[in-house]
Amino acid sequence: MTGFIGTELILGGARSGKSSLAETLATESELKVVYIATATAGDGEMAARIARHKTQRPQHWLLVEEPRDLAAVIREFSKPGYCLLVDCLTLWLTNCLFDPKVNQDPWQERKQAFLQALSEAKGRIILVSNEVGQGVVPMGEVSRQFVDESGWLHQAIAKQAERVVFVTAGIPQVLKGPAL
Repeated sequence: MTGFIGTELILGGARSGKSSLAETLATESELKVVYIATATAGDGEMAARIARHKTQRPQHWLLVEEPRDLAAVIREFSKPGYCLLVDCLTLWLTNCLFDPKVNQDPWQERKQAFLQALSEAKGRIILVSNEVGQGVVPMGEVSRQFVDESGWLHQAIAKQAERVVFVTAGIPQVLKGPAL
């Protein structure tokens, strides 16, 4: 059942079912899955979330924890016969924009390197991200920057992705590309 090969973006709100859908698609692909986790455990609650996610994934999946350099990971692991599942792009964006250790690499350069790596990727790439642009305009400058950059990132990925899916209440809606 390895039919779909290419890049797909799965968007949705918090607890919409987007990660579950991505994991199901990766499993059904029958490809070798590399799960690329972008989360960092900044507090106990996030550490518990990460631990819960680890127990929900199949043990045989290769896990790569990379909070910042997704371009390098995609270049390293993307090859025919592989499915890369990146969860989640909004956490990656947060890491890149707001981690003081990252400021030596400007966000726009990281974003361009990531988009270039996607365009050169082999195999299947499943990208999971939170859609944050459907609410009110945030009051704070930092929040507005995050929403803006997230929206622009999603638009750039959607332009080059073969499939884009929006998930609401566990129900996937294909916005672009072949049906699920």
